[in-house]
Amino acid sequence: MPKAISHEGWRLRKVIVTPPKIEYFKVENLREHNIREVANKEKAKKQHERLRKVMENAGARVIRVPELKGHPNSVFSMDTALPLGDAFIQLRMGLPTRRGEDTYMAKILGDMNLQKIGEIRAPGTAEGGDLLAAYPVFFIGISTRTNKSGAEQLSKILEEWGYETRKISVPDIHLHLGGAMTIIGEDKILACRSIPKELLRGFEVLWLDCRSFITGNVIYLGNENIIIEKRNMKVKKKLNECGYEVFPLDLSEFVKGSGGPSCLILPVERG
Repeated sequence: MPKAISHEGWRLRKVIVTPPKIEYFKVENLREHNIREVANKEKAKKQHERLRKVMENAGARVIRVPELKGHPNSVFSMDTALPLGDAFIQLRMGLPTRRGEDTYMAKILGDMNLQKIGEIRAPGTAEGGDLLAAYPVFFIGISTRTNKSGAEQLSKILEEWGYETRKISVPDIHLHLGGAMTIIGEDKILACRSIPKELLRGFEVLWLDCRSFITGNVIYLGNENIIIEKRNMKVKKKLNECGYEVFPLDLSEFVKGSGGPSCLILPVERG
Protein backbone atom coordinates (compact mmCIF):
# COMPACT_ATOMS: atom_id res chain seq x y z
CA MET A 1 0.00 0.00 0.00
CA PRO A 2 1.57 3.34 -1.01
CA LYS A 3 2.12 6.29 1.30
CA ALA A 4 0.12 9.05 -0.36
CA ILE A 5 1.53 11.74 1.89
CA SER A 6 2.80 15.03 0.51
CA HIS A 7 3.51 18.49 1.86
CA GLU A 8 4.75 21.35 -0.32
CA GLY A 9 6.44 22.88 2.70
CA TRP A 10 8.93 20.01 2.80
CA ARG A 11 12.29 20.07 1.04
CA LEU A 12 12.16 19.50 -2.72
CA ARG A 13 14.04 16.28 -3.53
CA LYS A 14 12.86 15.11 -6.94
CA VAL A 15 11.12 17.09 -9.67
CA ILE A 16 10.01 16.59 -13.28
CA VAL A 17 10.55 19.37 -15.80
CA THR A 18 9.89 19.67 -19.52
CA PRO A 19 12.53 21.87 -21.15
CA PRO A 20 11.29 23.95 -24.12
CA LYS A 21 12.77 22.75 -27.40
CA ILE A 22 10.23 22.79 -30.23
CA GLU A 23 6.56 22.66 -29.23
CA TYR A 24 6.51 25.71 -26.94
CA PHE A 25 7.47 27.88 -29.88
CA LYS A 26 5.07 26.34 -32.43
CA VAL A 27 1.91 28.25 -31.56
CA GLU A 28 -0.46 29.39 -34.29
CA ASN A 29 -3.58 30.15 -32.28
CA LEU A 30 -2.47 31.95 -29.11
CA ARG A 31 -5.93 32.26 -27.61
CA GLU A 32 -6.69 28.56 -28.07
CA HIS A 33 -3.61 27.67 -26.03
CA ASN A 34 -3.96 30.59 -23.57
CA ILE A 35 -0.53 31.87 -24.55
CA ARG A 36 -0.08 35.62 -24.51
CA GLU A 37 2.91 35.86 -26.83
CA VAL A 38 5.25 33.44 -28.57
CA ALA A 39 8.43 33.15 -26.52
CA ASN A 40 11.94 33.91 -27.69
CA LYS A 41 13.50 30.46 -28.18
CA GLU A 42 17.06 31.16 -27.03
CA LYS A 43 16.00 33.23 -24.03
CA ALA A 44 13.45 30.61 -22.94
CA LYS A 45 16.00 27.80 -23.14
CA LYS A 46 18.53 29.75 -21.07
CA GLN A 47 15.93 30.74 -18.49
CA HIS A 48 14.78 27.14 -18.09
CA GLU A 49 18.38 25.93 -17.81
CA ARG A 50 18.99 28.45 -15.03
CA LEU A 51 15.88 27.27 -13.19
CA ARG A 52 17.08 23.67 -13.36
CA LYS A 53 20.53 24.66 -12.11
CA VAL A 54 19.17 26.47 -9.04
CA MET A 55 17.03 23.45 -8.10
CA GLU A 56 19.97 21.08 -8.57
CA ASN A 57 22.19 23.31 -6.43
CA ALA A 58 19.54 23.12 -3.72
CA GLY A 59 19.84 19.32 -3.76
CA ALA A 60 16.87 18.35 -5.94
CA ARG A 61 17.13 15.63 -8.54
CA VAL A 62 15.81 17.16 -11.76
CA ILE A 63 14.26 14.71 -14.24
CA ARG A 64 13.76 15.97 -17.78
CA VAL A 65 10.94 14.64 -19.96
CA PRO A 66 10.30 15.66 -23.58
CA GLU A 67 7.56 18.02 -24.69
CA LEU A 68 4.43 16.30 -25.95
CA LYS A 69 4.10 16.78 -29.70
CA GLY A 70 1.41 19.29 -30.62
CA HIS A 71 1.17 20.57 -27.03
CA PRO A 72 2.99 23.90 -26.52
CA ASN A 73 1.79 24.07 -22.91
CA SER A 74 3.46 20.79 -21.98
CA VAL A 75 6.44 22.81 -20.66
CA PHE A 76 4.14 23.68 -17.73
CA SER A 77 4.46 20.24 -16.16
CA MET A 78 2.88 21.23 -12.82
CA ASP A 79 -0.64 21.01 -14.23
CA THR A 80 -0.46 17.51 -15.66
CA ALA A 81 -0.67 15.25 -12.58
CA LEU A 82 -0.85 15.12 -8.79
CA PRO A 83 2.03 13.10 -7.27
CA LEU A 84 1.48 12.19 -3.62
CA GLY A 85 4.41 10.39 -2.02
CA ASP A 86 4.56 6.91 -3.57
CA ALA A 87 1.32 7.50 -5.48
CA PHE A 88 -0.37 9.85 -7.92
CA ILE A 89 -3.78 10.92 -9.16
CA GLN A 90 -4.31 11.21 -12.90
CA LEU A 91 -5.82 14.59 -13.69
CA ARG A 92 -8.00 15.78 -16.57
CA MET A 93 -6.94 19.08 -18.08
CA GLY A 94 -9.40 21.95 -18.05
CA LEU A 95 -8.02 23.61 -21.19
CA PRO A 96 -9.18 21.43 -24.12
CA THR A 97 -5.95 21.92 -26.08
CA ARG A 98 -4.02 20.44 -23.13
CA ARG A 99 -5.94 17.15 -23.07
CA GLY A 100 -3.49 14.33 -23.64
CA GLU A 101 -0.82 15.86 -21.43
CA ASP A 102 -2.53 14.21 -18.45
CA THR A 103 -2.36 10.68 -19.88
CA TYR A 104 1.19 11.34 -21.11
CA MET A 105 2.38 12.24 -17.61
CA ALA A 106 0.40 9.42 -16.01
CA LYS A 107 2.42 6.93 -18.04
CA ILE A 108 5.69 8.60 -17.05
CA LEU A 109 4.78 8.46 -13.36
CA GLY A 110 3.66 4.85 -13.69
CA ASP A 111 7.01 3.99 -15.27
CA MET A 112 8.65 5.61 -12.21
CA ASN A 113 6.79 3.06 -10.05
CA LEU A 114 4.30 5.49 -8.56
CA GLN A 115 0.93 3.84 -7.98
CA LYS A 116 -2.17 5.43 -9.46
CA ILE A 117 -4.77 5.81 -6.70
CA GLY A 118 -7.39 7.74 -8.63
CA GLU A 119 -8.35 9.49 -11.84
CA ILE A 120 -10.47 12.54 -12.63
CA ARG A 121 -13.17 11.67 -15.16
CA ALA A 122 -15.49 13.74 -17.37
CA PRO A 123 -17.23 16.05 -16.82
CA GLY A 124 -14.69 16.77 -14.11
CA THR A 125 -11.53 18.76 -14.80
CA ALA A 126 -8.58 19.42 -12.53
CA GLU A 127 -5.17 20.94 -13.13
CA GLY A 128 -2.18 20.74 -10.81
CA GLY A 129 -1.80 24.49 -10.50
CA ASP A 130 -5.01 24.48 -8.45
CA LEU A 131 -3.83 21.79 -6.03
CA LEU A 132 -1.71 22.41 -2.92
CA ALA A 133 -0.79 19.63 -0.50
CA ALA A 134 0.04 20.45 3.12
CA TYR A 135 -0.64 17.09 4.75
CA PRO A 136 -3.04 16.55 6.46
CA VAL A 137 -4.62 19.61 4.78
CA PHE A 138 -5.18 19.78 1.04
CA PHE A 139 -6.25 22.95 -0.77
CA ILE A 140 -8.28 22.66 -3.98
CA GLY A 141 -8.85 25.73 -6.13
CA ILE A 142 -12.05 25.95 -8.12
CA SER A 143 -11.22 27.90 -11.26
CA THR A 144 -11.72 28.02 -15.01
CA ARG A 145 -9.41 24.98 -15.13
CA THR A 146 -10.62 22.94 -12.13
CA ASN A 147 -14.40 22.67 -12.03
CA LYS A 148 -16.73 21.66 -9.20
CA SER A 149 -17.03 18.10 -10.46
CA GLY A 150 -13.26 17.72 -10.56
CA ALA A 151 -12.92 19.24 -7.10
CA GLU A 152 -15.53 16.85 -5.68
CA GLN A 153 -13.84 13.84 -7.26
CA LEU A 154 -10.50 14.94 -5.84
CA SER A 155 -11.97 15.51 -2.40
CA LYS A 156 -13.41 12.02 -2.32
CA ILE A 157 -10.09 10.42 -3.28
CA LEU A 158 -7.99 12.58 -0.96
CA GLU A 159 -10.25 12.18 2.06
CA GLU A 160 -9.96 8.40 1.70
CA TRP A 161 -6.20 8.88 2.13
CA GLY A 162 -6.53 10.97 5.28
CA TYR A 163 -6.58 14.55 3.96
CA GLU A 164 -8.85 17.35 5.11
CA THR A 165 -9.78 19.12 1.88
CA ARG A 166 -10.49 22.84 1.71
CA LYS A 167 -11.98 24.28 -1.48
CA ILE A 168 -11.14 27.84 -2.48
CA SER A 169 -12.73 29.85 -5.28
CA VAL A 170 -9.79 31.23 -7.26
CA PRO A 171 -9.90 35.04 -7.60
CA ASP A 172 -10.52 36.18 -11.18
CA ILE A 173 -7.06 37.74 -11.62
CA HIS A 174 -5.42 34.30 -11.26
CA LEU A 175 -5.47 31.37 -13.67
CA HIS A 176 -4.79 28.85 -10.89
CA LEU A 177 -4.81 28.83 -7.10
CA GLY A 178 -1.01 28.58 -7.24
CA GLY A 179 -0.87 32.12 -8.57
CA ALA A 180 -2.51 33.34 -5.36
CA MET A 181 -0.80 31.21 -2.71
CA THR A 182 2.13 28.88 -2.08
CA ILE A 183 3.10 26.68 0.88
CA ILE A 184 6.48 27.98 2.10
CA GLY A 185 7.16 25.83 5.16
CA GLU A 186 5.68 23.23 7.47
CA ASP A 187 2.99 25.64 8.68
CA LYS A 188 3.53 28.76 6.57
CA ILE A 189 1.73 30.09 3.52
CA LEU A 190 2.41 33.00 1.18
CA ALA A 191 -1.02 34.26 0.09
CA CYS A 192 -2.88 37.08 -1.60
CA ARG A 193 -5.33 38.98 0.57
CA SER A 194 -8.14 37.81 -1.72
CA ILE A 195 -7.88 34.32 -0.19
CA PRO A 196 -10.40 33.93 2.68
CA LYS A 197 -8.55 33.93 6.02
CA GLU A 198 -10.73 31.22 7.54
CA LEU A 199 -9.64 28.73 4.88
CA LEU A 200 -6.00 29.16 5.91
CA ARG A 201 -6.64 28.49 9.60
CA GLY A 202 -3.85 26.63 11.33
CA PHE A 203 -1.15 28.28 9.20
CA GLU A 204 1.01 31.36 9.64
CA VAL A 205 0.26 33.53 6.61
CA LEU A 206 2.44 36.09 4.88
CA TRP A 207 -0.22 38.26 3.26
CA LEU A 208 0.34 39.94 -0.11
CA ASP A 209 -1.33 42.71 -2.06
CA CYS A 210 -1.62 41.02 -5.44
CA ARG A 211 -1.85 42.87 -8.73
CA SER A 212 -0.31 40.25 -11.00
CA PHE A 213 -1.63 36.80 -11.88
CA ILE A 214 1.61 35.24 -10.52
CA THR A 215 2.23 37.35 -7.39
CA GLY A 216 1.75 34.37 -5.07
CA ASN A 217 3.51 31.93 -7.40
CA VAL A 218 6.92 30.87 -6.06
CA ILE A 219 8.84 27.60 -5.68
CA TYR A 220 9.68 26.48 -2.16
CA LEU A 221 12.98 24.55 -2.25
CA GLY A 222 13.16 23.79 1.46
CA ASN A 223 15.43 25.19 4.17
CA GLU A 224 13.74 28.60 3.72
CA ASN A 225 15.01 28.93 0.14
CA ILE A 226 12.56 30.21 -2.47
CA ILE A 227 12.60 30.85 -6.22
CA ILE A 228 10.60 33.83 -7.49
CA GLU A 229 10.14 35.56 -10.84
CA LYS A 230 12.58 38.45 -10.66
CA ARG A 231 9.97 41.15 -11.30
CA ASN A 232 8.12 40.08 -8.15
CA MET A 233 10.15 42.54 -6.07
CA LYS A 234 7.60 43.27 -3.33
CA VAL A 235 7.40 39.56 -2.61
CA LYS A 236 11.19 39.34 -2.53
CA LYS A 237 11.34 42.12 0.04
CA LYS A 238 8.69 40.51 2.24
CA LEU A 239 10.36 37.09 2.10
CA ASN A 240 13.79 38.57 2.86
CA GLU A 241 12.33 40.40 5.87
CA CYS A 242 10.99 37.07 7.13
CA GLY A 243 14.39 35.38 6.86
CA TYR A 244 14.04 33.53 3.56
CA GLU A 245 16.83 33.33 1.01
CA VAL A 246 15.35 34.32 -2.35
CA PHE A 247 16.54 33.39 -5.82
CA PRO A 248 15.05 35.87 -8.33
CA LEU A 249 15.03 34.31 -11.80
CA ASP A 250 14.15 35.88 -15.12
CA LEU A 251 11.26 33.73 -16.39
CA SER A 252 9.80 36.33 -18.75
CA GLU A 253 9.48 33.88 -21.65
CA PHE A 254 7.20 31.66 -19.58
CA VAL A 255 5.14 34.54 -18.23
CA LYS A 256 4.32 35.03 -21.94
CA GLY A 257 2.75 31.57 -21.77
CA SER A 258 0.63 32.60 -18.74
CA GLY A 259 2.90 30.72 -16.32
CA GLY A 260 4.93 31.46 -13.23
CA PRO A 261 7.84 29.63 -11.54
CA SER A 262 5.93 26.71 -10.01
CA CYS A 263 4.06 26.05 -13.26
CA LEU A 264 7.33 24.78 -14.75
CA ILE A 265 7.89 21.96 -12.27
CA LEU A 266 6.10 18.80 -11.17
CA PRO A 267 7.37 17.96 -7.67
CA VAL A 268 7.57 14.17 -7.32
CA GLU A 269 9.28 13.86 -3.98
CA ARG A 270 9.50 16.15 -0.96
CA GLY A 271 10.71 15.34 2.50
